[in-house]
Amino acid sequence: MGRDSECTCEHNGKQAAVKALIEPPDLILRGEIRRKLSISSLKQIRADGNKLSFTFEGERFSLALGSALALKWVKALTTPPPSLAKKLGISGDTAVRMIGPIDDQDLKHALSAAGSIQDKKADLILARVDSPADLAHALRASAAQLAARVPIWFIYPKGKGHALNESDVRSTALATGIVDTKVASVSPTLTGLRFVRRRDV
Repeated sequence: MGRDSECTCEHNGKQAAVKALIEPPDLILRGEIRRKLSISSLKQIRADGNKLSFTFEGERFSLALGSALALKWVKALTTPPPSLAKKLGISGDTAVRMIGPIDDQDLKHALSAAGSIQDKKADLILARVDSPADLAHALRASAAQLAARVPIWFIYPKGKGHALNESDVRSTALATGIVDTKVASVSPTLTGLRFVRRRDV
């Protein structure tokens, strides 16, 4: 739910030109004021005319977004984010196949929402991968299900310095005829890309 706006920020009685971005879990200010504000710590969030006003750890902020956008941002900042299970497409009716280790508490919690964990008749595949070898193994292991258009999430470490990155995952997976359709933050250390077989393949 990325949103951004070039606007004037009033903070501690001073005005500054900023670029404000909603990038859950944070509201980020760049420009003359540079701050990363945890959305869960924002208080008294409201629209005051053309401004979005809120407090953060006792400090008062207002962003001159315009009345329509201020109302939309109030809703965005006050609506609880979807659960990881919902972002991944897991519900009580979903049969999930897990490839690789369940080595993350957020991922484990999301899997607990699934109707069942099974290999053969899965509605969704989650592949926890750390290296090109892991990725190749997951693609081989799930080839028949991918051909039947079962979606797969490749879940891999965030950030730089890892053996596998977004470019590696995307290029390797695309070469097999599946296409990426969604991205999701899985946990503070893991991210995911969802792929499904193209209809014309």
